[in-house]
Amino acid sequence: MLDYTRSIQPSLFAEPVKDVRISFEFFPPKTPKMEETLWTSIKKLEPLNPAFVSVTYGAGGSTRERTHNTVKRILNETTLTPAAHLTCVGADRGQIDDVIQQYKAEGVHHIVALRGDAPEGVNTYTPHPDGYANAAELVYGIRKLGDFEVSVAAYPEKHPDSPNLAADLDNLKRKLDAGATRAITQLFFEPDVYFRFMDHCQSYGIDVPIVPGILPVTNGNMLRTFVASCGAAVPAWLTDMFDGLDERPGTRQMVAAAIAAEQVRRLYAGGVRDFHFYTANRADLTYAICHMLGHREQLPHSSRRAQ
Repeated sequence: MLDYTRSIQPSLFAEPVKDVRISFEFFPPKTPKMEETLWTSIKKLEPLNPAFVSVTYGAGGSTRERTHNTVKRILNETTLTPAAHLTCVGADRGQIDDVIQQYKAEGVHHIVALRGDAPEGVNTYTPHPDGYANAAELVYGIRKLGDFEVSVAAYPEKHPDSPNLAADLDNLKRKLDAGATRAITQLFFEPDVYFRFMDHCQSYGIDVPIVPGILPVTNGNMLRTFVASCGAAVPAWLTDMFDGLDERPGTRQMVAAAIAAEQVRRLYAGGVRDFHFYTANRADLTYAICHMLGHREQLPHSSRRAQ
């Protein structure tokens, strides 16, 4: 029997959108071609007026110089507010403090503080003997050196190294108690995962903004790579959506946009107003999702936003 009542419910896209704040993540380019792609993407997304844009930091500090150069160029050549990723891996406290002081001197006031992953070829994270042992210590060190805005990572389905969700929430609480002002989640694919996580956070007395991290997935390889690093569950329907599309990149893009647009609209309907997009240095897909979310191009800035 047909259930016509479901067919006449208002569309998710019918709700007027107000007060949405967005931010983007980029990674530092390895080659001149990748650099060209990155800066083309930055220029396309700049008119969306994100609250900030973050630049990642490779495993073991492998992109330290490229991260710094990208952050500096964003600061100097765009109207965007850059946030520099920084990890504990591969450097002692003095070296990390030097990086923090350099960012401070250059006018970078937002750092994304992360423990970091083990260097390539190493399975287990081991703190540097003279370094910051974890992200909570790093947050404390950053706040000691300046009045930085500090974001940290949150894991709605727990970090792969955590024995359980309770231990992971304890760790998140330590980072926030050390002075972090915001948490950005790792990727997830079901809105209910985020809302359940928020319930857990509230039960732990965590009341800072927990911004959902949104990854538009365009193929199975990309999905496997990101999921391996953060432990997110992949629903069967998501992998089914990309079956048979290996040789159809245009269709994959359309499917990815539709999936992510529904995800952010469901989050919005549940009260979420802040969204962080993992762009993979590609503008068109992220731009389309922001458009379907209801966030459109802003008037050009006359000056940089206050830091």
